[in-house]
Order: sequence, then structure tokens, then C-alpha cells
Amino acid sequence: MTDESPPVWEVDVLVVGSGAGALTAALTAAELGLAPLVVEKGHLWGGTSASSGGTLWIPCSRHMREAGLDDTPEEAFEYVKALVGDETPDSKIKAYIDNAAKMLDFLEQHGGPKFRCVNYADYHMDLPSAKQNRSHETVPITAGQLGPDYASLQPVHQAGQAFGRVNWTISEARPIITRGKGWLWTVLKVMGRYWLDLPQRYRSPKDRRLTAGNALLAQLRLGLNARNVPVQLGLSCKDLIVEQGRVVGAVVDLSGERRVIRARRGVVLGAGGFERNTEMRNANFQTASSADWSGSQRNNTGDAIQAAQRAGAALDLMDAAWWAPAFRLSDEERARPMFVERALPGCMIVNRLGQRYMNESASYHVAGGEMMRLNSPECPTAPSWFVFDAEYRGKYALGPMLPGPSSMDRRLKASFMEVLRVGDTVAGLAAGIEVAPEVLEATFARFNEYADKGEDPDFGRGVNGYDRYYGDPRNAPNPCLKALRKAPFYALKIFPGDIGTKGGVVTDEHGRALDEDGRPIAGLYAIGNTSASVMGRSYPGAGSTLGPAMTFGYLAAHHAAQMSVAP
Repeated sequence: MTDESPPVWEVDVLVVGSGAGALTAALTAAELGLAPLVVEKGHLWGGTSASSGGTLWIPCSRHMREAGLDDTPEEAFEYVKALVGDETPDSKIKAYIDNAAKMLDFLEQHGGPKFRCVNYADYHMDLPSAKQNRSHETVPITAGQLGPDYASLQPVHQAGQAFGRVNWTISEARPIITRGKGWLWTVLKVMGRYWLDLPQRYRSPKDRRLTAGNALLAQLRLGLNARNVPVQLGLSCKDLIVEQGRVVGAVVDLSGERRVIRARRGVVLGAGGFERNTEMRNANFQTASSADWSGSQRNNTGDAIQAAQRAGAALDLMDAAWWAPAFRLSDEERARPMFVERALPGCMIVNRLGQRYMNESASYHVAGGEMMRLNSPECPTAPSWFVFDAEYRGKYALGPMLPGPSSMDRRLKASFMEVLRVGDTVAGLAAGIEVAPEVLEATFARFNEYADKGEDPDFGRGVNGYDRYYGDPRNAPNPCLKALRKAPFYALKIFPGDIGTKGGVVTDEHGRALDEDGRPIAGLYAIGNTSASVMGRSYPGAGSTLGPAMTFGYLAAHHAAQMSVAP
């Protein structure tokens, strides 16, 4: 740092962050004739989006119509409104529903990703107008198409691959996980494709077939590269520049050197949330928590949210996150969210008193939210225990523990055994997790009695259509319920984790940041987890994070293109 004036760069649109929403904003701006610049705090690009499932929740899409699936804006609004209530203005909900499919078409028509709708249930199938096919995934590509940029792409989350190394699509993952129809053939196809790629196997165990978030971000980057849009890594946004009530740029840090980037049309903040900032978590969440509980990447520390607040932006939903029960291994950087394992038969979740307290098969957002909401001395849920028996262990994967007999336990890695307890009896397991044996035995007895009947009178597990989506179809009469009787018994320590926070800058239907009086701050936009979610505290379906992030990135770029040029 020196006393001299810092170097000044000038662009039309400055995009802070490099996730799916940010790159969509940049690609849209470039297609509209503007000169955008993308800056990324870390030394890898793609953000949490790249390591995610890469799914977008898009109602009323062309892909749905072509597949013969019915959906209308009215139905989509009815469904979202029932979940969101008054937490989000109707105008913003409608802006999303009316423009999400347009955004998808725009990207496909202008060199961006290619998509397809998938058979994925909305998370609240009991509500009117819930659907089965609003979630969309990106068509896979190969890493070679990305060229040298592949080396700096944020890798897939350690829990997002088959057998810890093989990339898979949603359509491939579901039958393998649930042992549904055709699951063995799917395993053979997925693994055969991986092992028959002999040139790559000689070089690296990394799978060069890109799916999910890696496929989405790779195709967005290809669109940017075709338009010569720069993506600058290692540039941290330190503050916004406000002149005469308008945001005209940002002060950034490059390896300790201060620089100024002036943005003639505006600044788009798409730098994620604050989930990796323990101080911000504990200042806002109702239960004390740790950044170690998050499955998100480490750079999401709330910098952009704080910069926007200093520039006068209002914040909302700061107590909310995209919750998910999760466990953390000491040798891994991120927690492992439990998206699917809880829905399979032969398991349950108990609190630190040894009691059940939720429908384990509910969506991960609902289940994680219950862990956070209910935590109290009377019902201590942070942490809880994910309990299963040897039969479950033999059938299903759980993190790094692949299906197999209990004799394989000795091969499990040490970091997993640190959070796993094993008992030859229920009382022995109770001793391992430090709960009263009579309480845990009573919990087992009640659960098993009703599981034999396929019923859960306490929490209704397996009744909702989404519960059953990840259940085992071979298990009758309820694909989500089976008694736990086969020793040894297991318990895995879990926390109310997340895949990102959903509180941030209050925005309007164009993605413009609003001040405390509800007035737009000229030249400032916020999208994705940097903004207060259009979905409020709810989670309508798979892709409810990326779909809005990309849609409001698209809308923000369109609005910025119409802005007058800053003096």
C-alpha cells in the first residue's frame, strides 16, 4: 500500500463473484453489448455453484412443454406464494416466475449452457400446484472443452460424486442411491464410462466428464470466453464507491495492492452469502453455530453484503439459510450435507436425549431447519445423532462409508470413525452417544412397532410425495420406513448445517438494491445469496438457489444496460 492514487480500471458492469448468477449476469451484459468484468476473491472460479448439484428450479419452461408436462405461471405463483407468504413482495415473485424460463432460453440461444428438465419432485408435494418436473439440470460436457480454465474451476463437493470420484447426473444418481429400477445397469454405465476413459485414467483419477454444477459453470465460462469477457481471480472487493447517491464502482484488493474499478452502468454483487463467517452466523442465527457446519466453499464470508450495507442497502432474512443436516470430517474442508440418506428405510434421527423429534425424510431444508429451530435444553438437537442398523449399513452409502457388511468397518477412514459410534446392542449404542439407555430403547421400540406397519403417527414420515422420492421402492408398504433390529447399531453425529445463507441485500424485481426506505440505490444490484432470497425462508424445490440467482442476474444485466452512463 502507498499514498499514491491507486490504478483505475473502467468497465461498463462490474460483477463481483464468479458463481452461476454472477456469470449469467456477465454473459447477459456482454450479449447486450456491454463490457463486463468479473472479479473473484478466491483463486478458483465458479463459487459454491460449481460444486453444487447444478440444478435450477424453473417453472413453465420450454423443456417441460416439449416433454408434454403442464405448468402455468398461475400454478407456479400459487405454489411459491403458499410457502413464502408475505416475506417477499408479489411483484418480485412474479418477476422470477415470468422471467426464469426466458433466462433459460436466452442462455441456450446465446452460447450458454444447455438444459433438460428432470423427474424431480417439488419439496412440498402436499401443496396445491406442486409439480414433479420443474427442476432442470445442465447437459454434461467434457473438461477438454474448457481448456486451461478447467484447472482453476472450483471442484465438485466431496459428497457430490458417485463412489467419491465419479461424476453423475441427477437421473443417474437417484436409482443408484435408492436401489430403484435399473440401478445396477446404471452403476455399470456410470462406472464403465469412467474406467473406459483410459487416457484420463492413466493421467488422473479426476473424472473429465463434467456434470451438475461443474457442467453448468463450465458452459457459462465458455460463453464468456467466446465474448472475451475477463474473469479476474484473486481480486477481493473491499468497498463500494458511492458518488452523489449512485454506486459507480468498487475498491478492490489484489495481493495487498489497492485498486479502483469504475463501473459506468453498475455493480452486480453475486459473491455468495456469509455462511463461512462464524461471527456473522452467531450474530444472526437463533442457535449458536459454526462455519464448520456449512457445506459451502470457504470464501463466502459476507464481504459483499457488508459492503452493500455500508453503501446504504437494507438487509433482510439474515436469520435464514438453506438448511441441511450435515456432518463434518476433520480432514475435509467442508461439511457433508445429508440430502438423501435420511429418506431411506432403516434409519432415524434422535436428539441428545435419545428422542426422535422430526420427519427424517422431509426435504433437507425442512429437516435442517427443525434442527436449528427446536434446539433447546428440553430438546437439544445441535448436535443430533443419525441412527441406523447393520442392514442399512449393508444396503446404502453414507458419506465415505460404502455399502457392505459390518466387517468392513475397520477399513473406514479415521476421520469418519471420529464422528461414528457403534454398539452391539441398543444399550451399548446409548452408552456411546451418552444418552439414557432406557430412553433410546423406548425410542427404538416405538419406531420399530410402527415401522413394521409402514406408519409414523408421530411425524408422518413417508406420507408426503417428496419423502418417497428418495425412499427405497423395494421396501413395502412405506419406502421410507423399516425397523432397526440388526446389530451392530450405528450413530453418526450431525449438525444443523447448510449449503449457504439466504439473507442479504433487499432487492426489487430488477435485482436493484434497496435502501432502508425501500428506494433503489442507483447503480447497485445484488443477486443469489448476496441478496435476501425471493423464496423467503422456504425452499420450493431442487434448484431454488441457482434458478433465482441466474434469473435476477439476467434481469440485473438488462436493467443495467438501460442505465445512463455514470459521469
